[in-house]
Amino acid sequence: MAENSIDKSKTGFSLWKVLLPVGIGLGVVAWMFWKDAKSHDVGAELSAISFTPYVIGCIALAWLFMLGRDFGLSWRFRALTDRDLTWGQAIRVNCLCEFTSAITPTAVGGSSLGMIFLNREGIEIGRATTLMLTTLFLDELFFVVSCPLVVLFTPAGELFATGGGFGTGLEVTFWLIYSGIVLWTLFLFLGIIVWPSGIRRALKALFSIGFLRRWQPQVIAMGDNMAATSASLRGKPLSFWLEIFGGTALSWSSRYLVVNALFLAFVPSADGQQWLIFARQLVVWVVLMVSPTPGGAGLSEWLFTEFYGALIPTAALALLMAICWRIISYYVYLVIGAILVPGWLKNSFTKKKKSNKNEK
Repeated sequence: MAENSIDKSKTGFSLWKVLLPVGIGLGVVAWMFWKDAKSHDVGAELSAISFTPYVIGCIALAWLFMLGRDFGLSWRFRALTDRDLTWGQAIRVNCLCEFTSAITPTAVGGSSLGMIFLNREGIEIGRATTLMLTTLFLDELFFVVSCPLVVLFTPAGELFATGGGFGTGLEVTFWLIYSGIVLWTLFLFLGIIVWPSGIRRALKALFSIGFLRRWQPQVIAMGDNMAATSASLRGKPLSFWLEIFGGTALSWSSRYLVVNALFLAFVPSADGQQWLIFARQLVVWVVLMVSPTPGGAGLSEWLFTEFYGALIPTAALALLMAICWRIISYYVYLVIGAILVPGWLKNSFTKKKKSNKNEK
């Protein structure tokens, strides 16, 4: 009896712990948008837009691209688990990961809980950890490969040409963050693919130094995970790597194309600059990788209006498009998470209780 009361209290606490910040966050965001929309007269801008079948179709296309992003990541989860996850399970894990990304600082990321979500879907915790480490490597690798290509195929001087000092500052920030991504990806590549045992020994030796010793257990655990990931990936055929990287490229490219579709809907005069719009999305997401706010909230909207402002006729329309972009690419996951998390928590506690009873 006492055990049941404890389980219920834990379940209730967990639900409130997840849902309360989401409710408060949505309320604050709604207030901020109302305040900004009023000051920029977004209402007048919105009323001036003619929602023709073409405009509605382009907005629908933006949502379709976001579904393509979720499809790519779910496909990747299926491929990484050798189809042990069903499509329904893969989609659920992806949505839960996106929800945790939306309520945690972008610099932290939501993949830190991915192994728990995978474990609740029947993937052994050690294997789940190696899988999430692999997804981290794939995401970073995509940025390492795509950034030089985007810069190469974008006319010189246009990528960061926003006028004033903003573009210069953003360019410096972008290349500093990209350099960090390259180093981090190289570290993951050496630790996962090339020399896991050597990297583990090097980490252990480095963090045996006095002031670093407090972090040695976590670093050793990271080295162990890299070695386990290397062992699980060793011998995988080329088709496996092409498939999981293809899912990664599809997911990120689809995410960027959301903004292209919104420009088609609201700024048809920018039709000839679709590549530049796409390329700037890559810059935005690289910068957002170090955002200290949950899901890049605040910084994302500001970056969008500043970076794309020169391509959009009015500041009010830029804010309206930023709102649409964030609804599709961010706020929707708060709603999805609020729907999925209670059921997921309930099932998790039910499974745990059954497991405890079986052990007895």
